[in-house]
Amino acid sequence: MATLRTVLTTASATAALAVGATTPLTATATAASATTTASAPVEMPQPAFLSAAQMPPSLTPWTAEPVADGVPEFEMFCSPDVLPSEGTRHRTFRTELDTGGVQVTTVAKSRVQAVELVSALRRALAGCGERIEREYPDTDADSRYHGKVAVEEGAYVYSLDSEDREVGATDIHLFSVGRDGRTVTYVQWGQMGDLKDAPLKDFKTTVRTAVNKLYR
Repeated sequence: MATLRTVLTTASATAALAVGATTPLTATATAASATTTASAPVEMPQPAFLSAAQMPPSLTPWTAEPVADGVPEFEMFCSPDVLPSEGTRHRTFRTELDTGGVQVTTVAKSRVQAVELVSALRRALAGCGERIEREYPDTDADSRYHGKVAVEEGAYVYSLDSEDREVGATDIHLFSVGRDGRTVTYVQWGQMGDLKDAPLKDFKTTVRTAVNKLYR
């Protein structure tokens, strides 16, 4: 997109050429303007989010909420306070049953910061089961790593299988954290049940789509 300064500089240079009278001062100003324009940072487009149809198959249709700024208030219970509010947006997903999901995407200020965010999220997800058992003694929780999805800089998949012994309720959650350049995206899926009930293969397809879709 041309800036006002670029337009005025171009118009001035064209007029000078037309009369054959480009002065040293004009040439210097034009060169300085071109250098400034060339060195200006390129603003990245907003990364795209999953649609409802791209979530793992469910017995009832998915509904996608509008994309919102910041970190979701409750959904990221395995990795609270890891992602910054600045540069972060999220979208929540729901079905008519007890199945839900969320995608959270952060554009970091550098690739180094993005790599650090991925590492922090992976540590949080890997240790989620142990933390839950410490905080809730009546709950059994098991975190597992399910491998890397080959997409862009990679995406890593985890699960959390939990049971509240007091009420007999079981829940299963799937998580992933992936990166494309300096953009990190986190996807979470959950419902009542056990790991054997989770659509792990379909979730990995969703994860691959989420990372691929960020800038395509």
